[in-house]
Amino acid sequence: MLDKSIKTFTEELCSAAPVPGGGGASALAGALSAALASMVGNLTSGKKKYAEYQEEIESIIAKSAKLATDFEDLINKDAVMFEPLSKAYGIPKEEPGRDELLEKCLMDAASAPAEMVDRAQEVAVILTRLADIGSRLAISDVGTAAALCSAAAKGAAMNVYINTKLLKNRDVAEQINEDVDAKIEEITKMCDQVYSKVELGLKPGKQA
Repeated sequence: MLDKSIKTFTEELCSAAPVPGGGGASALAGALSAALASMVGNLTSGKKKYAEYQEEIESIIAKSAKLATDFEDLINKDAVMFEPLSKAYGIPKEEPGRDELLEKCLMDAASAPAEMVDRAQEVAVILTRLADIGSRLAISDVGTAAALCSAAAKGAAMNVYINTKLLKNRDVAEQINEDVDAKIEEITKMCDQVYSKVELGLKPGKQA
């Protein structure tokens, strides 16, 4: 779990240190998105107006809170997976086994951001539902969460691609890229739809 304050995290992000970087920042955006989803669920729970959705809302609260924690864990996993890759780049090119080690490290480094994309997809599904059944008093938070979720997914994808680009096994690289591409397209579509729905509700005069 993330054990740093936001201030410490952003200070380190500002520095020349290799981690945290784009992967960690993407995971943080995902954690914020999931946390907002849980917050909206909590603000909806127990309200008579939404009583028919109470069971579903309770499930959303639990799932969203778990996803926020998952994203926090991925901040650390991203940093942990990058360290061996950083060291592998320092191995002399003529060193036996370097290419194999580098290939493994690249795969490992791509795994954390790939998981972020998966978690973002889960959050996007939740937000799609909250846009319909979440408290209208917190609907702007659903739109904010959608924007953050989309950013988290796209940022994570960049951190997958920078590793797959260097893989020697191009078949594996393309397979990973295609999987991420498909998920990003779906996540972006869902988040854009949620954002637009919320925006239209907040700005009635805006044309669809």
